[in-house]
Amino acid sequence: MKFQRKFGRRRASKPKKGILLVMLLILVLFLWSQAENILASIFD
Repeated sequence: MKFQRKFGRRRASKPKKGILLVMLLILVLFLWSQAENILASIFD
């Protein structure tokens, strides 16, 4: 019973963590692709 309750809670909280991780991944990829432009704008 305890295992099922923990598993149920974990399943309920998973989507938010998944969305957060996907957003962080997209942000990191965007910054990685724009890093050259950002550095150029800072140092120019």
